[in-house]
Amino acid sequence: MALTGVLRPGHVALRVLEMGPALKHYVDVLGLIEVTRDKAGRVFLKAWDEHDHHSVVLREADEAGMDYMGWRVDSPTTLKKLAADIEKSGLASDLGWVPAGEHPATGERFRFTVATGHVMELFAEKDKLGNDCGTDGPDVNPHPWPDNLRGIAPSRFDHCLLYGDDLDGTVKLFREVLGFSLAEQVTAGPDGSLMIGAFLTCSNKPHDIALIRQPVKGKFHHASFILGSWEEVLKAGDILSRNKVSLDIGPTRHGITRGETIYFFDPSGNRNEVFAGGYIHYPDKPTITWTEQELGPAIFYHDRKLNERFLQVFT
Repeated sequence: MALTGVLRPGHVALRVLEMGPALKHYVDVLGLIEVTRDKAGRVFLKAWDEHDHHSVVLREADEAGMDYMGWRVDSPTTLKKLAADIEKSGLASDLGWVPAGEHPATGERFRFTVATGHVMELFAEKDKLGNDCGTDGPDVNPHPWPDNLRGIAPSRFDHCLLYGDDLDGTVKLFREVLGFSLAEQVTAGPDGSLMIGAFLTCSNKPHDIALIRQPVKGKFHHASFILGSWEEVLKAGDILSRNKVSLDIGPTRHGITRGETIYFFDPSGNRNEVFAGGYIHYPDKPTITWTEQELGPAIFYHDRKLNERFLQVFT
């Protein structure tokens, strides 16, 4: 499949209550790599197999949560076209350009707010640092992984799960303007016509973003990072326990996406996920539908039950 347009999730900007404990969590436990800090005190991090300059931005604030999520597009030309398409669609608000350099090593970004109240942005240019695997240059004769990995050490930032009120408007924007596919959905109502969950992909992954219908705007559920296997998810559980990290649920499997998962919290209360598995999605693959009667195994396939925090999201 030739990937064009929106290529992948590019970064997530999170608010943390105290930077010191947050960095201990994201660097020592989760295993991200600190790249740089800016004059505003933001810290920019990346996972080991990401070539882009950064994928996670931490900002100290009075309230935890997500500031925005960024998406990498294939070219500056595409960036301009999609910005115009978003404006023309009428499906987003608070549209505007963020100048090059506002994120270090990053070109201009087009920022907008979707109907669920989440701030998104598109960018086409970000410096590439490589992954330190090459023996004769960044991408020449590489080893499978670099030396000196720390903590859980996911290979990349994978997706976010968000929830808000106008699910239909946000899904319409992602599908009809940004070109995403609906890989899976959760439906409710007597005839199953009400979509309460959407799992959207711009690639051949099961999802690059997940959205849940809730009578609120702009809520953040989790940021997810990819691991290579179920065994690595189990090892992540050991690392979290060793470091006395607050565990939400898992290790277990999702019915939706078929992924293996464990959920846990950073010191500020932001939920993280490490995730493995799933399936290959192509644009001609039919959308998988889960009904509300099977919501338990859809979310947590092994025990087929929603824990209290997830039940609050879906009801």
